[in-house]
Amino acid sequence: MLVAPSLLSADFANLQKEVEAVDNAGADWIHFDVMDGHFVPNITFGPMVVKSLRKYSDKVFDVHLMIENPEKFVEEFANAGADFITVHQEATVHIHRLITLIKSLGCKAGVSINPGTPVNVLEEILPYIDMVLIMSVNPGFGGQKFIETSVDKIKKLRGLADKAKPELLIQVDGGVSDKNINMLEEAGCNVAVAGSYIFGSDDYKKAIDSLK
Repeated sequence: MLVAPSLLSADFANLQKEVEAVDNAGADWIHFDVMDGHFVPNITFGPMVVKSLRKYSDKVFDVHLMIENPEKFVEEFANAGADFITVHQEATVHIHRLITLIKSLGCKAGVSINPGTPVNVLEEILPYIDMVLIMSVNPGFGGQKFIETSVDKIKKLRGLADKAKPELLIQVDGGVSDKNINMLEEAGCNVAVAGSYIFGSDDYKKAIDSLK
């Protein structure tokens, strides 16, 4: 299980220290929840923040774009130092073209789906992507309760991926904790995004280790 602490729940006044802290605590990736106030009801950070933090960690920078018109911004995030760029199926009409653009910029490509979106919409593009992000809460805010039906979605996706692309990474974001991590792993998840569970803990290493 790869663990990707989400900076959405970090102390925004001390992002450099927070990145260094989870890096030293054993995080595999650093997860950036990018929100624009349109696609989701919140605003977080842009490519300048990713770029400014890049020098403080050599871990994978995992950028999740919860924004409208993501094709306008993927190049900026790639240039800022993103390793993975994940876009929402619901945010673009031409998902295959966008995946091709992300890969042409030297990044790994991920596609995310909201809780109300069925996994079968991804069937035709699974061979072209590196990761699917299953949102297990409605995107926009940290600290939400895990949506239990997400487990079945992960199982369905794993079944599709085993046929189309066995090496596909399945990432889950929203309400992830030590209470459900075993269930997620058994369903087929291999990348866990955790925000409030890690950054709300008094011991980042203990929290990360419990997910691993």
